[in-house]
Amino acid sequence: MRTSMLCGPILLLAAFVAVGNSAAYPGKAQKPNIVFVVADDLGWNDIGYNNDDIFSPTLDSLAREGVILNQSYVQEVCSPTRGALMTGYYPYRLGLQHKSFHSVYPSGLPLNYTLLPQKLKEQGYSTYIVGKWHLGFCNYNYTPNARGFDRFYGYYNADEGYYNHSVGGYLDLREDLTPDWSKNGTYSTDIFTNKAIHYLATHNKSKPFYLYLPYQSVHGPIAVPKKYYDMYPFIHDQSRRIKSGMVTAMDDTVKALVQALQDFGYWDNTLFIFTTDNGGPSKPQNGGNNWPLRGTKATLWEGGTRGVAFIYGSILQKTGYVNNEMIHVVDWYPTLLELVGGKQDSDMDGINVWNTLVKGDPSPRKEFVYNIDEVEPSGAAIRMGDYKLILGYAGAHGGWIPPPGVNGLWQEIVPMDDYEVEPGVCADPTNSTYLFNLKDDPTEHFNLADKMPGKVQEMTARLEELKKKLVPAIQVPKEPKKADPRKFGGVWSPGWC
Repeated sequence: MRTSMLCGPILLLAAFVAVGNSAAYPGKAQKPNIVFVVADDLGWNDIGYNNDDIFSPTLDSLAREGVILNQSYVQEVCSPTRGALMTGYYPYRLGLQHKSFHSVYPSGLPLNYTLLPQKLKEQGYSTYIVGKWHLGFCNYNYTPNARGFDRFYGYYNADEGYYNHSVGGYLDLREDLTPDWSKNGTYSTDIFTNKAIHYLATHNKSKPFYLYLPYQSVHGPIAVPKKYYDMYPFIHDQSRRIKSGMVTAMDDTVKALVQALQDFGYWDNTLFIFTTDNGGPSKPQNGGNNWPLRGTKATLWEGGTRGVAFIYGSILQKTGYVNNEMIHVVDWYPTLLELVGGKQDSDMDGINVWNTLVKGDPSPRKEFVYNIDEVEPSGAAIRMGDYKLILGYAGAHGGWIPPPGVNGLWQEIVPMDDYEVEPGVCADPTNSTYLFNLKDDPTEHFNLADKMPGKVQEMTARLEELKKKLVPAIQVPKEPKKADPRKFGGVWSPGWC
């Protein structure tokens, strides 16, 4: 049986700060602390409680002793999920429905929205973000420090090297606005957990805190310390083996974080939330997997949008079970505001699902929008009750991809019946209609569109009604010369739009 091994630097820091602060903690804050962990590109089949081949004992234990959120939905890619989490609005109402932000796009999450950390600060919270931002940075006003976070340590872009912390050869790692050149050669998952523990150690304990921890793990370019790679000799595909090791490395750092929360006396008054931002990616070289769900990251299929998620905390009244009630990433904003005494905007898409989480009550959410993207090839999808409707383009990978077998090969199972309008004649994937009963068919094998035209008509009409609130997708020309990091000392930086 394998055993988990915490990395040395995290153990040392956790031990140091525990000794330095154990006598200073005066007691519980009246309002609960909130730790919100986002794993990047973590697929449905990439965590131990869904897949016995993955070694994630800390996350599995928290999930099983807390509440596994089995019908928790996110957006299909990074920036839209993060924007929805931060605002409580669907991406198609923010202009984020088409794609994620790029390093040289002069844009960001629209400034006319009050973000969740800003609302939490109004309720007396200290707010910290450690990890990935990916909501724009061309102007300081788009950056975390200007949008409600007291402290920021991390990177602005979509991805970077795990050890050199650079994108295109230029640094993207900073504390607040100050670049950090000192971490070259140190694995980012360790860096971020150490910094989170540091913020906990120096936190003013008379105030509650919100720690938002959007890890780089397990997004590409994939990399992992050798000791974690060596824990998976039975996996014969290189990328899948690396990815699996990355999950275990992240699990070990979460263990260190939980230990620090316990050492400081915070744990009993902390709500711990864990979610992915989207499904695992399609490229085999990234090693992610959503089996048995259909599709991948960047698709409207369940594999791209039904996310691994759980909650843990003493505040929960019902624990140790799998919650199958419907929730969406936009719901975290109003739900957490309800928890701390704040109020949501009346026009917000998010719904307060606190009683569903804490008591296991039926969810007040009865429908949600997967996405409405008007940019060609356009596509939209909606869930109403047990039914899911997809209109137009659902994404490039529309099959089922099992994890690689003993031969180390990946193979997508392609649903030919969906793509043939008659034998040998392919349907147009950009002009398709799919209807599924997800209660009976959670893996989306049986398209009911032809058998239930009335349901298709009903759900199409609802989509058209919701589309009236669509904000045109943010599409701006790239500005590589203005964004050039060489103008900012070799660091990706704000100040060019």
